[in-house]
Amino acid sequence: MPKILIVDDEPGMRLLLEQSLEELEEGGVELFTSSNGDEAVEFIRNERPSLVLLDVMLPGKNGFEVCDEVKNKLGMKNVYVLMLTAKGQDFDKQRGLNVGVDSYMTKPFDPDDVVKKIVDVLRLEI
Repeated sequence: MPKILIVDDEPGMRLLLEQSLEELEEGGVELFTSSNGDEAVEFIRNERPSLVLLDVMLPGKNGFEVCDEVKNKLGMKNVYVLMLTAKGQDFDKQRGLNVGVDSYMTKPFDPDDVVKKIVDVLRLEI
C-alpha cells in the first residue's frame, strides 16, 4: 500500500492537498502530513513513503535540506520527491535538482495536475 507524505507549514495547503488526494485513499493509498522539515525527515526515515509532496519554506530543515538528507545522506533514492513551492526561479529549480528532487511544481498549481502526476509516478489505477 503506497504512502504519501504531504509536507507544508501552511494548514490550508495541507488540507487542500489532502482533499485533492481523497480519491487515492479510496484506492488504498495512505496519506500523512507534516508541518516542518525535521518531523518530515523522521517520518520518511521510519515509514519510507513512496512519494513526498514537499514545500521549500518550512520551519526546521527547509525542503532542500530535507530532500538532501533523504536522498543523499540516508540514500533513500527510491522515495519520490515532488517539490511543491512558490519558489519557481530557475536557480531554485536547479538547487532542487542538485539535491535530488524528482519533480518540481510551482504554486499556485492545479490540484488535478498534482493528482495526475502522483497517479503516473505511482502507477495507480483510479
